[in-house]
Amino acid sequence: MPIVIETEEENNRMLAEVEKLMAKGEDLSPEEDALLRLMATLIQDFEERFYKPGEATPLEILLHLMDARDLKQSDLLEVFGSKGITSEVINGKRSISKAQAKALAKFFGVSIELFI
Repeated sequence: MPIVIETEEENNRMLAEVEKLMAKGEDLSPEEDALLRLMATLIQDFEERFYKPGEATPLEILLHLMDARDLKQSDLLEVFGSKGITSEVINGKRSISKAQAKALAKFFGVSIELFI
């Protein structure tokens, strides 16, 4: 049952549950879809409080989320579309576009505002 997230451990557990639901793709029942949206809201609320994104750049937030979830650059290829663009964004040579921000928000289950 979803609860207000108070610790990073709880956040990681909630993220794992979100990933399970997202893996079902379009096969979510209406209840699962509502649960997914609720859990994404709870995660977003926690991450906005815990990570204080107002003080971080979109790249810093991306790097932190990658680190927190033990992701590599290659894990984001589907988000950015190519190895080159992924590398340029991760290395700060290219800004995150609005389309990429939207894709990142969906990928991580967080608010798009974190990446804009």
